Amino acid sequence: MENLQLIATCPMGLESIVSYELKQLGYEDQMTENGRVTFRASLSDIPRTNLWLRTADRVLVKMGEFQATTFEALFEQTKALPWPTWVPAHAEFPVQGRSQKSQLSSVPACQSIVKKAIVEKMKEAYRTDWFEETGPLYAIEVSLHKDVATLTLDTTGPSLHKRGYRKLVTEAPIKETMAAALVYISRWKPEWPLYDPFCGSGTIAIEAAMIGWNVAPGLRRSFPSEHWPIIPEEDWDTARNEAYDAVNDDIPLQIGGSDIDASAIDIAIQSAKSAGFSKEISFKALPVHQASPHGHGGIIITNPPYGERISEQREVESLIQELGKLHRRMQDWSTFAISPTKTFERHFGQEANKRRKLYNGRIECQYYQYFNFPKKKKSDHS
Repeated sequence: MENLQLIATCPMGLESIVSYELKQLGYEDQMTENGRVTFRASLSDIPRTNLWLRTADRVLVKMGEFQATTFEALFEQTKALPWPTWVPAHAEFPVQGRSQKSQLSSVPACQSIVKKAIVEKMKEAYRTDWFEETGPLYAIEVSLHKDVATLTLDTTGPSLHKRGYRKLVTEAPIKETMAAALVYISRWKPEWPLYDPFCGSGTIAIEAAMIGWNVAPGLRRSFPSEHWPIIPEEDWDTARNEAYDAVNDDIPLQIGGSDIDASAIDIAIQSAKSAGFSKEISFKALPVHQASPHGHGGIIITNPPYGERISEQREVESLIQELGKLHRRMQDWSTFAISPTKTFERHFGQEANKRRKLYNGRIECQYYQYFNFPKKKKSDHS
């Protein structure tokens, strides 16, 4: 099946990064909107994009989009879509929904109408009145925005940030997708040293290593669409074989991290081992003022702690001060830090060369960028 419309969803602020990734993979025909990039593709691109996208959350099949201001319009136009082409008679097909600024504001009612419409369509195709839903999962979403309904099938399942290497997590970790985005925005190159002085469970360092060796982030996990009859099994085999062949583990990496929490360091070491980087990434239990990155012309990328209570905020401010001292001590290193702290620059000790608004989960942050190397030519994803 050719000429599909696929949607790569992402957190607000990362759309241009996802667009850049898709262009790097060869998908030029695309449209960027808030929280998503829609692109033209074929069936074989469902395995490929699920395996390769680092900063997207999910890959969805766009089944249809239409104006819907009444339940009748929602029912009839949903029923008109080619559900039996995708969804077999024994499939499990739950329907989720959301509605913003639309006349059809009751999400449970919209979900019910869409489910009923799909069942009626499938009754006609399969000549049966009962569907047991014991087979492969086809998660369907109806999204209404300004009276336009978009119907999608989720090919991914659990979000793409679940790479499979992190068995244990520390409190409030940064998602793998966001960590990869921070590395992309920094324009880090594998031949440069990289260090995270607030590394927690090591996510930023591990994501950088995966980028450095060109390891497809989805190689260690499974997807519900692997069990869809419409996608030939050989498409998945081909995509995985291509990903394995693309790994470049001959590149020496200089990646390290530290954290005052020794238990977090234990988790980071285990996660790096699980990801295949036990020898390439060095983690140590150290407070930030003792951090000592090795090498020249490197990059610090970090997610300092956030303070919710006043006592915690004072501690966070002190840690940001120490980070600023580290930056000035490492005179040929650049520093990139994501933080919701409004007074970050004052405590860091200087104004950032560049800032970028990002959302870490639901927390609005700024990505503060301090350059200590000659500015490179601006790339597509900046």
